Amino acid sequence: MKWVGWIKYIIFLLPIGGLTACGESVSHPQMVNEWPEIYPDYIGVTIPAGIAPMNFDVIGEGVYERVDVQVEGSNGSMHVNGKDISFPLGKWHELLDEHKGDSLVFTVSVKEDGGWKQYRPFAMYVSEHPIDYGVVYRRIAPGYEVYSQMGIYERNLSNFEEHGLLVNTLVPGMCVNCHAFNRTDPTEMSLHIRGKHGATLMQYDGERELLDTKTEQTISNCVYPYWHPSGEYIAYSTNKTGQSFHAKKEKLIEVFDSASDVLVYHPKTHQLTSSELLQGSGSFETFPAFSSDGKKLYFCTSQAQKMPEDYEKVRYHLCSIDFSVEDGSFGNRIDTLVNADKTGKSILFPRPSYDGKYLMYTVCDYGTFSIWHKEADLWLMDLDKGCSRPISEVNSEDVESFHNWSSNSHWFLFSSRREDGRYTRIYLASIDEEGNIGKPFLLPQEHPSEYYGESLYSFNVPDFVSEPVRLNPKELEAEIVSDHRKSVKYE
Repeated sequence: MKWVGWIKYIIFLLPIGGLTACGESVSHPQMVNEWPEIYPDYIGVTIPAGIAPMNFDVIGEGVYERVDVQVEGSNGSMHVNGKDISFPLGKWHELLDEHKGDSLVFTVSVKEDGGWKQYRPFAMYVSEHPIDYGVVYRRIAPGYEVYSQMGIYERNLSNFEEHGLLVNTLVPGMCVNCHAFNRTDPTEMSLHIRGKHGATLMQYDGERELLDTKTEQTISNCVYPYWHPSGEYIAYSTNKTGQSFHAKKEKLIEVFDSASDVLVYHPKTHQLTSSELLQGSGSFETFPAFSSDGKKLYFCTSQAQKMPEDYEKVRYHLCSIDFSVEDGSFGNRIDTLVNADKTGKSILFPRPSYDGKYLMYTVCDYGTFSIWHKEADLWLMDLDKGCSRPISEVNSEDVESFHNWSSNSHWFLFSSRREDGRYTRIYLASIDEEGNIGKPFLLPQEHPSEYYGESLYSFNVPDFVSEPVRLNPKELEAEIVSDHRKSVKYE
């Protein structure tokens, strides 16, 4: 990477002087041979050219009168000087566009007690690979028994615009979750609504309808969706879910399934289908995901246990079964890709990269709901070689859980509680052609310390979208409260 050379070069630069902004300048700074302490930690990250400004705050014990940042690249530079660091949107994108495949070097100086200190420069590498239009996630206040305020929100990744797509204040008592798009395409969407006006919202082939997906043969409505790449099918699981509370302070809550099956839905015929290998009282099946070519269905399965008494015995294997797009039929055998009996761990949330190279999944000690498991980490399987490894580049001492890929498979996002162990935040990371993974970075915000410091919400189930999601809240409100639902059939 070219940024290595830039770091070597920039370290030997003379102290910055005469760079004025708002009447301030950095003069005769004390040189500090360490990187600045900044929030978020963006030192050494790889970013896409289309990302919003990576604004940050200098933190530490001191009270800084002013902060100065000089950004240098081989094809241009930028300078900001103020109380906080906010890079101009237009200039930021112009600078990143000019440095694709190259790096930008940031030199931070702070004014304290009338004098300046200048820190060791650091780099951000600008990837040649673009990123999608935006991210969609559920924003929810932590809670156990009531839904509180929550919603499905869309964030434009090129700037800081965030807006609600479907917020539960639209219809009181409503819970919204389990949103899914077909390979980041929001024109094919599934979203689950719980509560008095429960339904599965299906957006498909230019039409939208609200479904009643509970049948006499299934144990619940359809949840945990994943689209077939053809758009002809969408996989779901049906889950009978409960929760219990721990008596020890190290753990708060356990969410578990007492029954679950995997099915596939055909939107054109409104028909659900399954296989005897994907359901039954002797095992729990959940978290389906189609392979990138659509010829396999990945899923997680565990031997059934008495719940909640034996929740610590539940460990899910990662498996697959063949699938035919021609007639929607399944193969006649289950292949085990990761055996939980051998690893002693539970394998959850398989997510194949869309280029067919990798399968990312979550690993925790036991159970099905990894967001409450501090030990949960992300793992990556090379599908050609069949080997897996923990993603040490992104894992932390706290929860790493739900994850998804960008449309070009060169970026992924994931949820993490690494900041405080309580609130889930969204991180992004790069992956190159050789499988090298960059340092993850927190979803940028215009005023990051203020935004994340004052937020009482968790951000979960993140997914990329390649264009804005088209939903009209007023029309949708009328459809939800009308209770008109299209019933599905089960074969």
